Amino acid sequence: MAIDNNCDSLGFEHGGNIAEEAQRLGLEAYELLDASASLAPFSPQKAINQCILKAIENMGLKNYPDRNLYNLKEAIASWHKVKTSMVLPGNGAAELMTWAGRDAVNTGLSILPNPGFADYQRAINCWGGTYKQSSLPLRWNSSFPQSFPIKEISEVIWITNPHNPTGQLWDRNSLEKLTKTYKLVICDEAFLPLVPEGEKQSLIPLTTKYENLIVIRSLTKLFSIAGLRIGYVISAPERLKKWENLRDPWPMNSLAIAVGERLMKDTSLYKRHIQQIHQWIIGEGSWLHSHLNTLTGIKAHPSSTNFFLIESNTSLLPLREHLAQKKILLRDCRSFEGLGENWLRISLQNESNNQRIFNAIKSFTN
Repeated sequence: MAIDNNCDSLGFEHGGNIAEEAQRLGLEAYELLDASASLAPFSPQKAINQCILKAIENMGLKNYPDRNLYNLKEAIASWHKVKTSMVLPGNGAAELMTWAGRDAVNTGLSILPNPGFADYQRAINCWGGTYKQSSLPLRWNSSFPQSFPIKEISEVIWITNPHNPTGQLWDRNSLEKLTKTYKLVICDEAFLPLVPEGEKQSLIPLTTKYENLIVIRSLTKLFSIAGLRIGYVISAPERLKKWENLRDPWPMNSLAIAVGERLMKDTSLYKRHIQQIHQWIIGEGSWLHSHLNTLTGIKAHPSSTNFFLIESNTSLLPLREHLAQKKILLRDCRSFEGLGENWLRISLQNESNNQRIFNAIKSFTN
């Protein structure tokens, strides 16, 4: 499939379009429960706020930010036990996907598993490249991790682990085999830290072995700081040096840099937060999934992470609008290639809000 050179031509939508939805509904954004964006419902807010205030006091708004990002690189490298030269932070994972898209286009045809995250198409499109959709089975069990099912051969493959929007966790061994088949493997691990035992499947330890491997991470989902835009990539130093020479001279602002350093350096805070996240997903994820499957006409698919798909034999758009009128936003899945209006994605919330979502869906199905 050939793609034109206009970065905006796809017209896809992310979850989390809360301002747009609030305007449509005649509400303020704070009045909506946003279960369309897959963010943790809690964060170490006190530590983050203190960090931002300290950065402001230290002239973080007046002075130019550190364009080399060395301290942040060092903190990330130390956490993942890789060389500092193998780390490049960015303005969220999306910026780094754009640069990965450049390498993908220069390498050849990309394979994109579908249904999948449309930002990969945007990244390829920005550089005038080509891609081919390869379908994932739309039935899967709850035994995770699972073997990656796509066997199609090309030059480049894009992987999401755990997969978005299905929530499937892929087995590291099956993914490692791809590095020996494809010239370039791009793995988006934005949600992996949220998955209980998920780090065992990370490809980051393999980046020292395979120069054709790019792993992209984000702090957005884990710490619920989407507004700060903090992501990073781990790959071969030569590749990242080229990206660094081409990108904007100040890719991150001072406040994002300061928060990123604090969160990655404070290992006890990081570990406590991850433990809290995993307990939440195990408890609340199991509760909401099982309760939704008691409803007539709804199939909730198993997931390893903090979101899951629901499916029906009929359109779920009326259900989505029913919940919107109750000030609850779910993810419209029509932007995912291979899905349609019979699917919605739900992001896990805290206990009271999960109950609220369930009750709202139940009131529609009864």
